[in-house]
This record gives sequence, structure tokens and C-alpha cells, in this order.
Amino acid sequence: MSILTTAQDAEQETSTSYKKRVLESTEVDFLTSYYTQDGDNAAVTGGFGTEELTDFTPTIVVSVPLNDDDVLTIDAGISAYTSASSSNVDPFDGNGAANPFVASSGASRKDVLTTVSGNYSHSSDDRNDIWSANVALASEYDYFSIGFGGSYTRLFNEKNTEISLKANVFLDTWNAIYPSELRDQPTFIKFDDESRNSYSLGLGFSQILSKKLQGSLSVDIIQQEGLLSTPFQRVQFADVTDVIVQEFTLGDDIERLPDSRFKIAAGGRLHYYINETFAVRTFYRYYTDDWGVNSHTASIEIPIKISNKFTLYPSYRFYMQTAADYFESFNQHLSTQEFYTSDFDLSDFDANQYGFGVSYTDIFAKTHIWKFGLKSIDLRFRQYERNSGLKASLFSGGFNFEMD
Repeated sequence: MSILTTAQDAEQETSTSYKKRVLESTEVDFLTSYYTQDGDNAAVTGGFGTEELTDFTPTIVVSVPLNDDDVLTIDAGISAYTSASSSNVDPFDGNGAANPFVASSGASRKDVLTTVSGNYSHSSDDRNDIWSANVALASEYDYFSIGFGGSYTRLFNEKNTEISLKANVFLDTWNAIYPSELRDQPTFIKFDDESRNSYSLGLGFSQILSKKLQGSLSVDIIQQEGLLSTPFQRVQFADVTDVIVQEFTLGDDIERLPDSRFKIAAGGRLHYYINETFAVRTFYRYYTDDWGVNSHTASIEIPIKISNKFTLYPSYRFYMQTAADYFESFNQHLSTQEFYTSDFDLSDFDANQYGFGVSYTDIFAKTHIWKFGLKSIDLRFRQYERNSGLKASLFSGGFNFEMD
């Protein structure tokens, strides 16, 4: 009897002391994307001009298990873009005649955004409580940002129910660059405060409704304060005589918007597993703010598992929004107004996005490159079209490796 009791106690002690690691080994993700767009409503030239832009964004994400419960994730990347639109901050520094539909050759035609962020997460022994803290830095020629925040997630009901709370703060600083023709005008008023602060709070709820159905709800609240205008975006007034130099209409002023903005977004997801081949993922979100912008977003994705390792991802996304109270198109604002913008991102528009992707997954990471085992490859393409004429294409790829 005593021998059996001792053996049972030892077995129970071993069972309770063992727990699965949150992350078994170091993982490295190599991500990249190439984005291109074009249109005729550039805000830099007052809502009339080329929106041609290309952007290349390589990123590396390293997740390191510090112990059984803690994971440190470092995310670093650059975004290198070339923009015909922003080149016209000074349209007269090129070789040809200034024209809103022709890129200038000045320094403002390209820039590089550098971002670095870190996230530390801790999971409780039963894996029902997860705390995390994060910090982020971003910098480019005329902009610097520091951000920090944290989150808490609680799982219960045998991990069928999940509630999460997250909060973030971003402290941004502009190095304001103004349109070339306005910089030396004695009547031109520059911004006296070039800072912008953003505060966000998010609440999420997720529930496994059945063996095949999972749903989630989320609410995000954002308060922004400070310089919310873009300093180099022009506005031309309808009650002021146009001044045209070469083929370019000079700006009468820059975009001026309120120094505060309150946003609320609420949405939900439903994921349904049909069978071993098909699943359906749906999403809806409603957004509103105190600038008069209201929007609806709806999307659907249908993963199609064609083998144990390959899955296809056709998708569709629809978006519509109302115009901000302060938006008018090229040469439509009045000089007597307090706030004004000709940025078509704040206009009334509908947009459609069509997507397709393919993924390769090998949970055993049999394919190796040096000391890294390849766990997955994800390749995506998305085509975006607005009824205002803007068109964009996004190619993206991700490679997930597990370190031996």
C-alpha cells in the first residue's frame, strides 16, 4: 500500500509540474510587400493631380521564448516609397514645367520610414491569463513617433470564451514642411504646435459557439489631439483668383483641420468550418467620428484547403464612407471657412478590394535553410479600386521559420 501511494504521489507531482511552453522555440518571420497606386486627386496639389506612388516594405519579426511562460517579440522594418504626388511639395525644382500630373525631381519625391517595436507577453500557468506590454518607435524625414501600451486577455469556460482589453498611447512630432510658394509669404500662418497625441482603448470578446462556428465582437475608441492636418497639402479657394505659374495652380493655403478628433469603431467576425476543404470567414465594422465621417466595412474570405500543406484564400472586401464636414474638392472651399481640406481620403467614396492568396504549411518544418526550419509560406495579392478613380495593387509575402 505504501509503495503504491508513493508512486501515485510522484506521478501526480510530475503531472502538475509539467506545462506546455507558450512558444517551443525561437521563430523568425520574414515579411515583405510591394504597393503601387495611381489616381487623379492628389491632396498635395489641392485634390487635383497625380496620386502615383510605390512603396516597398521589408520586415523581420523575431519571437523568442524567454521561459515556459514569457515571450519577447521584436519587429523591425523599413518602408521605402517614391511618390509623384509628394514630389510636388516644390513643383518647380524639376527639369520641366511644373504640372500637377507630372512628378518633380526634388528630394520630397521619396523617403524611408523606419519602424521598430517590441512586445513582452506573460501567460499564467493554466494559460487562461495573458498580459503583454509593448513599445514602438517610427521615424522618417519629417516625422517621429513613440508609442507604448499593454493588453490583458482572459480565457475561461474551458477556453471557449475570451475577453481582451488593450490600451495604447502614441506621441508624434512633425517637422512641418510647407508648399514652396507659401513658405515666405508674410500672410501665411505656420503651425505653432507640431505635436500629435493619440490614445486608444480596445475591448474584444470571442466565443466558440459550436464545433464549427466561432464569433467575436470588438470595440475601439480613439482620441487624437494636436496637429491633425498634413502641413504640405494645399487648398485653393473658389473666392480667390487663381495664380497659375507654368502649368501649376499655386495653393492659397494649406489643409487646416480641428486639433482634436474622436473615433469609435465597432465590429464583429464569424468563422464557419464547412468541412475539411472549405471554411468561411466574415467580418463587419461600423466606424464614426466627430468630423462627420461614417463608414461601413464588410469582407468575406473562403479558405480552400486543397491538400495537407496548401490552402487557397480568395477574398472580397467592400468599404463605403461619408465625407468629412471639412472636405471639398479642388478650388471649391471659401477663404472665410475655419477648416478645410481637399484630401480625397476624407471624401465620400465607395471602394472594392479583391484578393487571392496561397499558403504552404509544414508544422514539422522539414525543409531547412541553415539552422532554420521552414514552417509556412504565405503569398497574397490584393486589388483595390475606389469610385473616385484611385486604383492600387498590393503584393505581399511571409516566410515563417523555426530555429532548431
